[in-house]
Amino acid sequence: MRFAQIIVGPAGSGKSTYCSLMQQYAMDSKRNIQVVNLDPAAEHFTYNPLTDIRELIHLDDAMEDDELHYGPNGGLIFCLEFLIENQEWLKDQLCGGENELMVGEPDDDYILFDMPGQIELFTHLKMGRQLVQLLESWNFRTCVVFCLDSQFMVDGAKFISGTMAALSVMANMEQPHINVLTKVDLLSSDARKQLEMYLEPDAHSLMGELTIGTGFGEKYAKLTEAIGSLIEDFSLVRFFPLDSQDEESVGDLLLQIDNILQYGEDADVNVKDFDEPEEADRD
Repeated sequence: MRFAQIIVGPAGSGKSTYCSLMQQYAMDSKRNIQVVNLDPAAEHFTYNPLTDIRELIHLDDAMEDDELHYGPNGGLIFCLEFLIENQEWLKDQLCGGENELMVGEPDDDYILFDMPGQIELFTHLKMGRQLVQLLESWNFRTCVVFCLDSQFMVDGAKFISGTMAALSVMANMEQPHINVLTKVDLLSSDARKQLEMYLEPDAHSLMGELTIGTGFGEKYAKLTEAIGSLIEDFSLVRFFPLDSQDEESVGDLLLQIDNILQYGEDADVNVKDFDEPEEADRD
């Protein structure tokens, strides 16, 4: 069995930084975690990718083509569609070629897939789900990691917006899922205290704040209340804060994802044999 984290989220939410952080933490813990860059518009990152989609197609290829003339958003969609259509290239990079038997794959391969920051690829378009289905056919067990910048999650309206985006990704991708608030280490002490109320939110209280004092809030109070009930009653969305400066925070998050993926559950238990105590020792 092989394992994969699909790292998604809006542009600038810290996806590539997350990948670098996890890879470095794994190295320090004597684990091997590889990263695959699937963002054709990436300019630079601090990790050394196992595979890079830019070797297959670059965003500029779609934007500068005389026939296509795509803009940035259309170009990203085209690049992901091109990757799915040329899946044998990706399979060759990850699995060693189409004739390689899956039973011969190394056990416990663990790969992070750094995805583009165009959120609609995962909220309602089909390419993200198609990629996951491909990975599953190649013996990967997957988990979607949805990253959100914690600096934009410290008031009620933005919390609701981020929560609904997370729900859209969960519904569209149909995979085990975890939501991560990145860049917590960049928050001021006051902002950190304010953030805590959104980690275990009282949705009805937050909805009350949104409906008071604004014409929009008062006009759509029933809609706001319904959204709050959806979030609270079904407990569908929770956020895990990630402090890149806190090794324990990184380790706790990786452990949570490992549990979701059931990573290491098939490993053999190390049993140590002890010598029988001498008669004199027993006395």
